[in-house]
Amino acid sequence: MPEKLPANAVHVADVLRGLGATGEIVILPEMAPTAATAAAQLGCEVGAIANSLIFDADGAPLLVLTSGAHRVNVELIAGIVGARKVRRASPEFVRDATGQPIGGVAPVGHPAPVRTLVDTWLGKHEVVWAAGGHPHTVFPTSFDELVRMTGGTPADVE
Repeated sequence: MPEKLPANAVHVADVLRGLGATGEIVILPEMAPTAATAAAQLGCEVGAIANSLIFDADGAPLLVLTSGAHRVNVELIAGIVGARKVRRASPEFVRDATGQPIGGVAPVGHPAPVRTLVDTWLGKHEVVWAAGGHPHTVFPTSFDELVRMTGGTPADVE
């Protein structure tokens, strides 16, 4: 566990402050590469974890913030965004698009804006936990705040 915020998380924290986010980044005792591991450490439902999944949509990055309780239907999201082909992005594609590693991709703080869909299911939770730019970091937020901060489109993604 890092004793202080890693550089990516410091950057995300700065962006969150600039966007008027209500929550602050928390360092988890262990890495949280999955919604289940994050939920176990936070003591919350897996559905309250906002998984940040990057897809390659016809060569462009697409961020889907989905409830940890869901699996993304790639055909459905392709239709939503008007893409011919949507597939899971490679680790290199994710790093290039976000500047962050898989398992820690935050909804904000990317080098350039990334088109974003926000799973409407996250609206069922008063507090939603999202990654903070590093696999050891998360921050509390809400569905409405995620939509506002990312400029994302609410969508049913399962």
